[in-house]
Amino acid sequence: MALTILEGSTFCICDERGDIDGQTHGLFADDTRFLSLLRLTVNGERPLLLSSGKVDYFSAAFYLRNPIAGGLPQDTVSITRERFVGDGMQDLIVVQNQGMERLSFELALEVGTDFADILTVKEHDFALGNPARARALPAPVEAAYEEEHNQFVLRDHNGDGVASTQVILSQRGEIERSRVAYHLELDPRESWSLRLDILASIDGDSIAPRAAERRFGEELTRVRESLAAWQLRVPQIRTDWDELGHTFQQSVADLASLRMRGSGRTGRLPAAGMPWFMTVFGRDTIITCLQTLLFGPELARTALHVLAGLQAQDDNPDVDAEPGKIVHELRSGKAAKNWFRTYYGTIDATPLYLVLLSEVWRWTDDSSLVRELREPALRALGWIENYGDRDGDGFVEYQRRTPRGLENQSWKDSSDSQRSHDGTIARAPIAPCEVQGYVYDAKVRTAELAREVWRERALAERLEQEAEELRRAFNERFWTDARGGYYVLALDGEKRQVDSLCSNIGHLLWSGIVPSERVDAVVDALMSEELWSGWGVRTMSTGDAGYNPLSYHNGTVWPHDNSLCAQGLARHARWPEAQRIVRRMLGAAAHFGHQLPEVFAGLPRAETPFPIAYPTAARPQAWAAATPVLLLQSLLGLEPDRRRHQLETHAPEELPSWAGRSLRLSGIRAFDRQWDVRVDRGRVSVEEV
Repeated sequence: MALTILEGSTFCICDERGDIDGQTHGLFADDTRFLSLLRLTVNGERPLLLSSGKVDYFSAAFYLRNPIAGGLPQDTVSITRERFVGDGMQDLIVVQNQGMERLSFELALEVGTDFADILTVKEHDFALGNPARARALPAPVEAAYEEEHNQFVLRDHNGDGVASTQVILSQRGEIERSRVAYHLELDPRESWSLRLDILASIDGDSIAPRAAERRFGEELTRVRESLAAWQLRVPQIRTDWDELGHTFQQSVADLASLRMRGSGRTGRLPAAGMPWFMTVFGRDTIITCLQTLLFGPELARTALHVLAGLQAQDDNPDVDAEPGKIVHELRSGKAAKNWFRTYYGTIDATPLYLVLLSEVWRWTDDSSLVRELREPALRALGWIENYGDRDGDGFVEYQRRTPRGLENQSWKDSSDSQRSHDGTIARAPIAPCEVQGYVYDAKVRTAELAREVWRERALAERLEQEAEELRRAFNERFWTDARGGYYVLALDGEKRQVDSLCSNIGHLLWSGIVPSERVDAVVDALMSEELWSGWGVRTMSTGDAGYNPLSYHNGTVWPHDNSLCAQGLARHARWPEAQRIVRRMLGAAAHFGHQLPEVFAGLPRAETPFPIAYPTAARPQAWAAATPVLLLQSLLGLEPDRRRHQLETHAPEELPSWAGRSLRLSGIRAFDRQWDVRVDRGRVSVEEV
C-alpha cells in the first residue's frame, strides 16, 4: 500500500516499508521525479514490516525487523526509518541489535531516478495495469559517486537545464555503482544510524553536505511553526458530534498540507490534490476558496490575484487560451518543458472567478479589492461574451482546439462523461448545464459590483438584462418533462439535449438559476433513489445507461459536488435534504479515517456497510478537504450580511439530534471582526467577540 507525505509541492510516494520502488513511486518536486528508486536491504533481502504510518502530513515513520537472511536469527535486528519532506527529503535510519549475541550483517541502499515529468508518471497511474496505454518513462539515469562529499549525484542533461538529485550520506560505506553497503557488527543493544539528505534541483545547483544538514534542521522548524500558525488562524471547533469534530480537524490539516511554497502569492495557495495535481488549478482553486470562506478571506484574495496574473492575454490554440480566460492548470519543471506551463482548457473557471470576487466582497465589504481587480473581472466578462458563447445563442460552450487538450472541459472532464440517457457520448461543442448557472450567477453578482463599487450603472443594467435572458432561455432549452421533470446534463454540438440525470442539477440550485416553481422537482430528482446512494449524491443516476458506480464521473460520489448540492439546498431552505447530505457525507468520512477522498464509489449504502474507495482518488485533495467546511456552513445556515456587517444564521429553529446537542465554532472572521457560532440544545446562535 502506498504512503504519501508532502510539504508545499514536494512530496514522496513510497511503499509501507519506506522504499521507493514502483512505477509511480518517487520523490517529486517542480512537477519532476527526482528519485524513483530508494531500496533498503539487509543481507540482500528487504526488511519485514512491523508498522508504519504518517506522523504529520510532512513526516512518516517505518518500523521494520530483519529478514531471515545471511544467517541472521529471526527478530534480532530492529530498523527504524524516520522521513521528513521539506525542501527535499531527509531520512534517518536507526538499526539496533535486539538480541543477546553480537551480530554481523550487511545493510545496503540503492538509489536511482529517471527525472520523469509528473504528467507522464500520472499516465502510468491511470493506466491501471496496462502501461502500454501510457507514454514511455525515460530511461534511468546513471548515478555518480563523489567521494569528497560522500554523495551520489544524478544528473539529467535532457532539456534546457540540468536537473540534479543529491543523495548525501552521513556515513561512508562500500560503493558499487548506485549502491552503498555497510558491513555492520553490533553488540547486544548497540545501535547504528545513517542519515540521508536528498536534495532536488531543477537547474542543477548543488549544496554542500553541511549546508544541507543545517537546511533540513531549519526546514523542520519552519514547517512545524507554519502548521501551528495555520491551526491557530482558522476557526476552532468544539462539538459532541465526533464525526464532525474529527473530520473538521482533518480538513484543517489537509488544507495546511496542500499549501504550496514558492515565491510570490502562489506560494500560499492550496494545490489541487495529491499526488498528480500539486499545483494551481483554476476551477479547483476557486471552488476550494468558496468552500472555505469560514476560514477568512486570505486564501480567496490570494487566489484572485494569482489567477488574474495568469489570465490569458492572447488567442493561443496550442493551449486552448483566449483573451480573458482563467487558467486551468499551471505546471513547472520537466512537465512545463515536456507538456505546457499554462493550459486553459476549462470552461467554468472564468465565470467562477467572478463569483469568487463577489463572494469575497460579500464577506468583507472590501471595495478596494473589487476596484483593484476591475480589469481582470471585465476581461473575464469579455471572454464569456466573445469566446465562451461560440455561436451567439446565449449559452457558453466548449470545444478543444489542441489535440493534446482535454476533450471535456467542465468539472466532469473525463473523456466519457458527457453521455445521454441511452449511453451515447455527446459531441462537441458542448454547453454544460451547471456552467450556464455559473454564468448566470456571475452576471448577477458582477452587476451588483458594477452598480455599487465601480459606479457603472449602464454595465449593471446590461448584465442584469443578460442574466435574465439567459435564465429564460436556459429554462426553456435545458428542461425536460421526462422522468418527473429535470434539467439535462448539457446541449451537444447539434443543440440536442444530453438527457442524462446527473448531480449537476444541484449546482443549479447553488447558482440560483432555477425558478421557484421548479425547485421542488429539482430537489426531488436530486434526492431520488436514482441519484442518492445513501452515502451521497451520485454523479449520474442509476436510470441512465451510462451509469457505473465505479466510473470516474458516471455514477461515483464526489464530496465537493455534494457540498455544492447541500449549499444549494440550504439556499432554498430545503433543510431536511441539506442535512441528509451533511450527515451521510461526514459519516462516510469516518470510514476514510476522517479524510474525505476526491471521489468514492456510488454503490448503494444498503448494499455496502462502508463506502467503497475509488482506486486512483487523490487524497488529500483540496476541494474534498474543504467539503466539511462548507457542509458545516450549510448545516448552520451561515451567511454574511454585507449591508449590516453581520454574520447571520438562517438555520431552522432546531438542528436534528444526530448533529449533537453542543457545538462551538469560534474565531470566524468576517468584516474584519471575529464571530462565534454556538449550538445549544439544537438551536444556532451567532455573536460577535
